[in-house]
Amino acid sequence: MKPMGRKRKSREAVRGKRRGGGEAPGGGDHNRMEVMNIMILTDHESKLLYDYYEPERMKNIDLIISCGDLSSDYLTFFATLCQVPVLYVRGNHDGQYAEKPPEGCICIEDDIFVYRGVRILGLGGSMEYIPGAVNQYTERQMRRRVRRLSFKLWRRRGFDILVAHAPAYQVNDLEDLPHRGFAVFRTLMEKYRPRFFFHGHVHANYSSNFKRRDTFGDTTVINAYDFYVVEYPMETL
Repeated sequence: MKPMGRKRKSREAVRGKRRGGGEAPGGGDHNRMEVMNIMILTDHESKLLYDYYEPERMKNIDLIISCGDLSSDYLTFFATLCQVPVLYVRGNHDGQYAEKPPEGCICIEDDIFVYRGVRILGLGGSMEYIPGAVNQYTERQMRRRVRRLSFKLWRRRGFDILVAHAPAYQVNDLEDLPHRGFAVFRTLMEKYRPRFFFHGHVHANYSSNFKRRDTFGDTTVINAYDFYVVEYPMETL
C-alpha cells in the first residue's frame, strides 16, 4: 500500500532563516518556485521579536505557527500586529489557555487546518510525566488521538505539515521521560510523508547535541525553539 501523503516531482532543498523576515517570494516568472514564509515559535519568548519589535522584520512572513509553551499575551501580540494567521498547539505548560486563550489566534489541536492549499495537522502536548496533568499524554493516549483523526486524514488525503509540541521518539528527543518523543509521530510521518514536522519541547540549552533541523524519511524535522523562518515551496503552474 502506497503512502497517502503528497506526491513529489523532485526533492527540493528548503532553506530556513534564523531571522524575522525571509526574502520576498519571486514575482512574475511562473516557472520559478514560489515560497510561503512560515515563522515557527516555541518555548522561549524572543526579545528580538517582542521587546524590539520591528514591522520590517515581519513584512514577508505569510503564516505564524506556535508549537506551544508560549504565553497567551505573546501570541496575541503577533495576531494583533501581523496581518497573517497565527496558528497554535498547546505545550505541556499551557494550562492557562483554558482560562485565557490567545486572542485572534487559531487553535489547530486535533484538526487539519488548510491554508493556501497546505494541510497542517496539530497535535500538542508532551509525554505524561505527572499522572493526570493537563496537556500530558501517554503513548497510548496520543495514539488514540491520532485514531480519532482517521476520517479527517482520509478526507484531506493526508497532510503536509505536522505541528506538535513534543518531538517524535528517537528523533531529536531526550532519554528522560518528560522529554521523550511519541512513537506515533514516526508512524504518521512514515505513512503520510509530510513535507515538514515542526515541534518544540527540547530547548537549545538542554543538550550540546541540540539539532535545529533533521530528516526522517521524506520529512524535514525542525525544532522551532525561540523562532525560525521556513520557506515552504509552493508548486506553481
